[in-house]
Amino acid sequence: MSNIREAFVKGKAFIPFVTCGDPDLETTAKIVREMEKNGADIIELGIPFSDPTAEGPVIQGANIRALSAGTTTDKIFEFVRELRKDVKIPLVFMTYANVVFSYGIERFAKTCSDVGIDGIILPDVPFEEKEEFAPACRQYGIDFISLIAPTSENRIEMIASHAEGFLYIVSSLGVTGVRSEIKTDIGAMTRIVRKYSKVPCAVGFGISKPEQAKNMASLSDGCIVGSAIVKIIAEHGRESAPFVGEYVKQMKEAIK
Repeated sequence: MSNIREAFVKGKAFIPFVTCGDPDLETTAKIVREMEKNGADIIELGIPFSDPTAEGPVIQGANIRALSAGTTTDKIFEFVRELRKDVKIPLVFMTYANVVFSYGIERFAKTCSDVGIDGIILPDVPFEEKEEFAPACRQYGIDFISLIAPTSENRIEMIASHAEGFLYIVSSLGVTGVRSEIKTDIGAMTRIVRKYSKVPCAVGFGISKPEQAKNMASLSDGCIVGSAIVKIIAEHGRESAPFVGEYVKQMKEAIK
C-alpha cells in the first residue's frame, strides 16, 4: 500500500493545497509545517505554471506571484528535499503537463522519488493520455492521481478501475475557486467509483467552509481545499502560516 493510500486508513483525509513560492519558498515551508501540525493528512504542493488552465483567479494570482519571485521546478525540488527532513505526511505535486514534459518525464519522476514526493496530479492530462506519464511514475514509485469530473459519466468505470493513490473527484464544472454551494451529486459519483475500485476518493474544487468539508467528506473519503487557503496567503503574505494552520485545524475538526 502506498503512503497516500495509508493516509486514508485512519479516517477521513483533509488535503490542503498551497502554491510553492507564494510569496516565497521560505513562507511556503512554514505553511506546510503548520498544515501538518494542525492535522493535514496529505499536502498538495502546486508547482507554478504560466497558464494554469484548471485554476480560477485566486490560484492564477498565486502562480503569477510565485513565478515573479523566481520560483523554479529545481528550486521546488530542493525545497521538498529540505522539507523531508521533518515533514512525514504524504506530499503530492499538482502541476501541468508542460512542466513535467519540458523537465523530462523520467527525470521529473526520478527526482520526485529522490526528494520524497508521493504522487503527481496533472489536471490537463486526460485519462486517455496518462500513459505518456504514468509508466515513469510507476517505475519510481510515484502515484499518478486521476481526476473524475461531473462530465465523466460513462468514463468513471474506466478511470476508477486504473486509479492509483486516490481519486480526485472534481465537485463542480469550471475552474478552481470558492463556491457558495456545490450541486453535483457527489454521493452518486462515489458509489459508481466504489463498484470498480477500492482506491479512496477525495473531493475538491469549491470547498471553503467547515460545513461544506463535513458534507463532502461524509459522501467520500476526504476533501481537498485550495483557493480558500491561497486567499489567506494572499491576505497575510509572509505572516500567513499561523492563519493557515488555524484554518486547517478547523477544517480537519469538521470532517472527523
